[in-house]
Amino acid sequence: MTRVGDERAAFRSAPDREAYLRANSHLPGPRANLELLAAAAEEVDPDWVGRWAEQAPGTDSTDVFLICVGLVALGRLLAGGDEDVLPKLRRRANDGEWRIREAVAIGLQRLGDKRPDRLAQIAVDWATKGTPLEARAAVAAVAEPRLLRDGQLIAPALAALNAATEQVTQAANRRADDVRVLRQALGYAWSVVVAADPARVWDSFQRLATVDDPDVRWIVAENLKKNRLRRIKGAT
Repeated sequence: MTRVGDERAAFRSAPDREAYLRANSHLPGPRANLELLAAAAEEVDPDWVGRWAEQAPGTDSTDVFLICVGLVALGRLLAGGDEDVLPKLRRRANDGEWRIREAVAIGLQRLGDKRPDRLAQIAVDWATKGTPLEARAAVAAVAEPRLLRDGQLIAPALAALNAATEQVTQAANRRADDVRVLRQALGYAWSVVVAADPARVWDSFQRLATVDDPDVRWIVAENLKKNRLRRIKGAT
């Protein structure tokens, strides 16, 4: 069995699933138990999903892990066609806790595994019309190599990146925390999408490199540090 498979079996058989999640979350700590996060999101009952996804974190650091499980599981429900959960994901994309924001992106990626066309619509919408943190969730969701492999998401991912980059350059206060978080995401996401399909995306990235803007220059420079782009640049 895989590590995620082992975690699914253990979570399924736990007499107290919430206690199991808390005890095995690896929080507090630098890295949460991502295998358990993925496993529990597949197994948790819908009633618990809603409860965990909407709760506010308390003083116990493991509260955040329960919320993250709920949010990734919302992605599972959305992949199954439950559109009512989308506003909940969008709202938590604006959370002040970075792990919760990341769980929203993972939940959207869970949608992309099953319904890439729907993820494409959401990503472009959030990047174009959403808050900087919603745009960040969109960027992080589509900048995932496994979702880009068959090429279906390349065009919407590029559209989302362009829209999110424009959000940064048009922000009234570029030093605001939410804009900074979006800029950081763009500092790696462009390289992921370029590497997934250089023939379709490299020219767009090169055009970005000609933009005379300090934040855009930073985004380009950060992406060029990534090995995946160094290899492509060396081959062109």
